[in-house]
Amino acid sequence: MSTLAETVSDSVVITRRNLIKVKRVPDLIVAATLSPIMFVVLFRYVFGGAIELPDGITYAEFLLPGIFAQTVVFGSTITGASIADDMQKGLIDRFRSLPMSRSAVLIGRTVADLGLNAISIAVMAVTGLVVGWRINSSIAEAVGGFLILLVFAYAISWMMAMVGLLVRTPEVVNNASFIVIFPLTFIANTFVPLESFPTVLRRFAEWNPVSTVTQAARELFGNIPASAPEPAAWSLQNPVIYTLLWAVAILVVFVPLSVRAYLRTSSR
Repeated sequence: MSTLAETVSDSVVITRRNLIKVKRVPDLIVAATLSPIMFVVLFRYVFGGAIELPDGITYAEFLLPGIFAQTVVFGSTITGASIADDMQKGLIDRFRSLPMSRSAVLIGRTVADLGLNAISIAVMAVTGLVVGWRINSSIAEAVGGFLILLVFAYAISWMMAMVGLLVRTPEVVNNASFIVIFPLTFIANTFVPLESFPTVLRRFAEWNPVSTVTQAARELFGNIPASAPEPAAWSLQNPVIYTLLWAVAILVVFVPLSVRAYLRTSSR
């Protein structure tokens, strides 16, 4: 049984290993940065003129928090694909043969992918400033906006870790994740106001955690005008609390399940 200090030390080593791998495989950095830039530019200039928004807000200010949310959720799927790749190559079995904490492999993987998501957000923020996005709140609130995005992304990474342990190839992980995550990020307030949704989809979107993390980011960045009507759903009235509840619930469920699956799967 590893102590907390040993788990932290081993996790740092695995995190460093994964970050070094990113440096040596620049394709990962290119994918993590070019895709967000493409989404920002395309949505800003292709769809921006066709979407009606409340007075006092530009589409760039409405869009960027939604793009942030979409990107960190999709970015978290790297965790599952990377774990599946390591399993396919037999690396997980090598880790298991070492005198190290069993949870360190998963912690190191999720923390490293959190770093990739942070890079993506930084690139998107700079791109957003170029296309007209502005932060209209205090520095502390803006930092809170970025933090809640990363907290939610970290929780999703653990969910994807479980998928990666259950599905043996990165390709299947990517396909399975896309089928679930794509509708979650679009049946939300990420790109268009919920008022334009049919009733059934609007009810789903109001309680969709992707909507609430987007709403939380908009509030913390000051991207919601004072004249905007208050949302009807409790989840959107209290998006920070609701998003954090989801993040905690995901971690409580998937951290122990993933560690157990790692022990069981790698022993085969």
